[in-house]
Amino acid sequence: MSGIPLRWRRQAVPWERQRPTWREARPALIADALRRAQARASGNWYVVADSRDVRSDRPLGRCVGGIEMVLWRDADGAAVAGPGACPHLGAPLKDAVVRCGTLICHWHGMSLDGRPFAGWDPWPVHDDGLLVWVRLDALGGEAPAERPVVPERASDGEAVSAVYTGVGVCEPEDIVANRLDPWHGAWLHPYSFVDLKVLKVPSEDAVDAEDALVVDVTFKVAGRAVVPVRASFTAPEPRTVVMRIEAGEGAGSVVETHATPLTAAGSDRPRTAVVEAVVAVSDRRGFSVARATAPLLRPAIRAAAGRLWRDDLAYAERRWSLRRQGRFPG
Repeated sequence: MSGIPLRWRRQAVPWERQRPTWREARPALIADALRRAQARASGNWYVVADSRDVRSDRPLGRCVGGIEMVLWRDADGAAVAGPGACPHLGAPLKDAVVRCGTLICHWHGMSLDGRPFAGWDPWPVHDDGLLVWVRLDALGGEAPAERPVVPERASDGEAVSAVYTGVGVCEPEDIVANRLDPWHGAWLHPYSFVDLKVLKVPSEDAVDAEDALVVDVTFKVAGRAVVPVRASFTAPEPRTVVMRIEAGEGAGSVVETHATPLTAAGSDRPRTAVVEAVVAVSDRRGFSVARATAPLLRPAIRAAAGRLWRDDLAYAERRWSLRRQGRFPG
């Protein structure tokens, strides 16, 4: 996997003639991986936004687990998050304005600078430079943690990064289960993946670094031009799955998939946000050009992620529907 990154596939295998993977993708195996992920602590932290979307000139409205929130940046540039209703008469603070780090309600002019005031109390926020996390102890119900479980990744100055957000009618576990099933890649996404082979499956009692799915997979570039890599899939906390390129072109690159519930637990029509962060790195000399043009590349990266998630969200929604009817085989 060294030298020139592109490979030329001698002969394309028709989609219907590729090796079936259904025997390997055992429902019990995926269910066990999901169970282990759900047993890990999150510290009540939820990914709520791309860091670039939390700004100092206007507020951002979000809803997590049925809880309305507002986010903005204070006078020092730090991200602030708190209840989305004004404590005065309940105005939607997402429609407020921000001036010099202060949020000003558009109904009667109540000002919030990010500190507790008049019954409005902010929530703990962690901005890791790529994503903004908010700690919601009432929603999570776990022992709170000072910081979220942020996957190890390259810094923004070393990488090209982009964040995609999509929404599906399903629950977070359906998103996580989808990502813990790499066997579907070449079947459901033939426009992106070929020659996928799972090399390592963790045991039922696997912990920490041992709890990883390892695959060899080939990314399609154009025509028969492809890039083979080795990747691992891990779930460091209940709502996060990380794919890391372990060998091949872009070794050290990661794709973080975060599943954030938008509706309250038990909703008849649950909605979950997929917040996926792509962090690409390379040791090739020409990669400095990619870093310099990152703002131009981000829309293309988000579009590629969106294409994959159109298929995967349909799968996750189908999984939730079958579970609700008691028909899901897992």
